[in-house]
Amino acid sequence: MMDNRNDQEIDVGSVVEAVSADHSFGAPLYVVESICMRCNENGTTRFLLTLIPHFRKVLISAFECPHCGERNNEVQFAGEIQPRGCSYHLEVSAGDTKIFDRQVVKSESATIKIPELDFEIPPEAQRGSLSTVEGILSRAADELSALQEERRKVDPKTAEAIDQFLSKLRACAKAETSFTFILDDPAGNSFIENPHAPSIDPSLTIKFYERTPEQQATLGYLANPSQTGQSERSLALSTQTTSLPHGSIGATAGHRAIAQSNSTDISDNLFRYTAPEEVMTFPSTCGACTKLCETRMFVTKIPYFQEVIVMASTCDDCGYRNSELKPGGAIPEKGKKIMLSVKNITDLSRDVIKSDTAGVKIPELDLELAGGTLGGMVTTVEGLVTQIRESLARVHGFTFGDSLEQSKINKWKEFGSRLTKLLNLEQRWTLILDDELANSFISPVTDDIKDDHQLTFEEYERSWEQNEELGLNDIDTTSADAAYESTEPTKLP
Repeated sequence: MMDNRNDQEIDVGSVVEAVSADHSFGAPLYVVESICMRCNENGTTRFLLTLIPHFRKVLISAFECPHCGERNNEVQFAGEIQPRGCSYHLEVSAGDTKIFDRQVVKSESATIKIPELDFEIPPEAQRGSLSTVEGILSRAADELSALQEERRKVDPKTAEAIDQFLSKLRACAKAETSFTFILDDPAGNSFIENPHAPSIDPSLTIKFYERTPEQQATLGYLANPSQTGQSERSLALSTQTTSLPHGSIGATAGHRAIAQSNSTDISDNLFRYTAPEEVMTFPSTCGACTKLCETRMFVTKIPYFQEVIVMASTCDDCGYRNSELKPGGAIPEKGKKIMLSVKNITDLSRDVIKSDTAGVKIPELDLELAGGTLGGMVTTVEGLVTQIRESLARVHGFTFGDSLEQSKINKWKEFGSRLTKLLNLEQRWTLILDDELANSFISPVTDDIKDDHQLTFEEYERSWEQNEELGLNDIDTTSADAAYESTEPTKLP
């Protein structure tokens, strides 16, 4: 903690104004007089706004009461809420004590779960904190055992049940049993350290998801119901699906309709192949403010690939923009692996369609990203690698602090220099897209894809586990197929 002589006594309003400003490193330490909730005397709260390199802007607060000795601290995220929520699943094996030293960033909106114990720490139980796996479990055990003596006097059965649960929780904290540590944050601002980064961590699984309306409301996105109401006229207009024929809208208007949303890259890349036959608009709900907005959609065919659906949404109320690329047609029977040998500047400019189920590998970097890590995107080879670098820096870069071991710092610096060499084409390298649903694509540089010898494809049978994760094992279309086959075309009189 800083020397008290350098502390600056200000009021709460000044602190709010200060933390709302766009400070960077070197922000001053603010001190506010506040009441102690234990003895009701006045204590001191210190605020420090700081930026964790390559991670998030955070507000660190620490309270201390000189009268009763009460102390606590909290970490709050002063930056933006991420576009999607995140869920970290950490598999802890019995006897693996090193895994408990992993750093954990828990935001104030995150929930921690241990399914094996049917145990859950809701967001309001533990505030935002920077700790370790062991620290979070120890804190939970300490808080549960704090009032056990009083419980034994009032409710012995409940106290006994809690004692039994505490023994199981402490067994997990000592690595005596295997368990799963789940960190789920709708705001997307939580994190579990991957000591093997940028390589894949076999014990850690990261998933990103779209927030539900309830989660949006919890994060404060839901507006006042009186403000979200729409007039009868606007509802009547927005519930009508508009379908414009190709002859009246044309390729230029279709290009403009999609480009009005946040999809410049998509429109630029897709329209060099073909123009849409039809652009449709239909009502939808904004993913940020949940108000009614308009979504534009068209279907197009990319040569040597397949039919794709491009969707773009724009919210006039909050300005939120979103674009998506969805595969069209039936689900392929096999997965596909696409391998590109990158040799020259032309290869870096190749168009890439990466679906949200595709994994990315670069063997020369020992880099492997699981499917869904970057989501779906339409970009180029160079753009994809740049996105990977930015994503790794954002997710794992928070560990670049003073406490990081020098060997790990050197490992990250070496990885960055090797990645720069690949983009500068100082050596040949290979880009691999492994898509279980075969919905990814890398464009050829020749008129006939068979003449592009740097681009190879490999189809493979999906395993039962892969089909299970994709939800394909439970699909039963026999009834629909029978009904379809038994339907005869209607004869005109």
